[in-house]
Amino acid sequence: MTKRVRVRYAPSPTGFLHIGGARSALFNYLFAKKNNGDFVFRIEDTDVERNVKGGEESQLNDLMWLGIIPDESPMKPNPKYSPYRQMERLDIYHKYAQWLIDHGYAYECYCSEEELDASREEQYARGINAPKYDRHCLHLKEEEKEKFRKEGRKPCIRLKVEDHLTISFEDMIRGKVSFNNDDIGDWVIMKSNGIPTYNFAVVIDDHLMEITHVLRGEEHLSNTPKQIQVYKYFGWEVPTFGHMTIIVNENGKKLSKRDNNILQFMSQYRELGYLPEAIFNFILLLGWTPNEEREIFTIDEAKIIFDPKRMSASPSMFDQRKLNWMNAQYIRKLSDQEYLIFIKPYLAKVVDLEKYSDEELLFMGNMFKEEITFGAQIIDLLRPLFNYHLEENDEIKEILNLPSTPMVLHCIKHLLENVPDLEADTLKQLFKNVASETNTKGKFLYMPIRLKLTGQMHGAELVKIIKVLGKKEVLSRLNK
Repeated sequence: MTKRVRVRYAPSPTGFLHIGGARSALFNYLFAKKNNGDFVFRIEDTDVERNVKGGEESQLNDLMWLGIIPDESPMKPNPKYSPYRQMERLDIYHKYAQWLIDHGYAYECYCSEEELDASREEQYARGINAPKYDRHCLHLKEEEKEKFRKEGRKPCIRLKVEDHLTISFEDMIRGKVSFNNDDIGDWVIMKSNGIPTYNFAVVIDDHLMEITHVLRGEEHLSNTPKQIQVYKYFGWEVPTFGHMTIIVNENGKKLSKRDNNILQFMSQYRELGYLPEAIFNFILLLGWTPNEEREIFTIDEAKIIFDPKRMSASPSMFDQRKLNWMNAQYIRKLSDQEYLIFIKPYLAKVVDLEKYSDEELLFMGNMFKEEITFGAQIIDLLRPLFNYHLEENDEIKEILNLPSTPMVLHCIKHLLENVPDLEADTLKQLFKNVASETNTKGKFLYMPIRLKLTGQMHGAELVKIIKVLGKKEVLSRLNK
């Protein structure tokens, strides 16, 4: 009988949901759904000092915003696998660490940091470029341990790594990968403060939670032989590993959280008005290629077509322009009702929503619906209409000082006072009448009016601007 597919996304709550983390979660989620399996959200919170308040809730909320819904999580536990936070599982790790000691696979290490530093320096002096632990504590006698304990030393626990062993595994993305154990050395599985290290805890958790496949970033590739060694000592089945390529910026360099040229956290995209469906779609194509000539996919379509064999082993470039293009496609597909809900928070940064009907707010939003690539862009596009400020430069002065400008402004004021409404056809005819009476056209006609109404030389259609401002406000600005 084939085991039920179970995968997990296990972030540490030391920050918020990053692009790389979102992609790991997405690919695991799609793999689970493709195989009618389970997607588990687990928290690796053992780095207590770096944990951020609200980090766990933010990660989970942003995942669900993207449409990546865990089947199990701390908020939705399965009693068979609980708890889902590592700091609530410490007794479990201690039990298995003791088992390894009892069976000769691990041992207590009482070496101080100063002694470990001295050992490393000594190895460097002998020309060893990758120093390892020298097994000083491997064969300590009980009286020696007691002496250290009386000195106040608290031991860590090290795994006794098998010597001269090659560990190989078949990576879902990279094919066969091999490591030599001699390059690893005896590593710490439990720190002296009683908290497990990542490579030990993750094996215990994955085994007890029956994780069958581990899809993660390639930065974890070097951790895999350590973890396989633990599986081997316990006699447990090793899950199938797959290590996703790194994400690089447009210069081909690995995406760094310190790279301020790219927004990297889901919370930032949410605040700016990117749609979750667009982010989902964009991340889907970071390291995975569909077997068809299109780029826009719904979540349900992705669940059906996702094939891990089409995941790339080459770096994936984060293209902000492509993300903006993709988000714009999704914005334009929104219905009027959906778009109004989407755009209202950004309109509120410019206007008092209570003063306008939903119909009027939708009209404002629709002025720029075909232009914006994310919601917050509409703030700067609308602001000139409601926060008038005349720019000053030679080109603007030249237009305002044209001989025809006073005549154009006087004419549109006179004609505008008598129009029956501000509908598009009415206003278009108004401009035709102004052009005819003043014998002007093009920028000589429109630019002086635009400058008087918005203070800027470019922007939305004048017909729409007049409609939004209303007759009273337009006449007031023309009279200034």
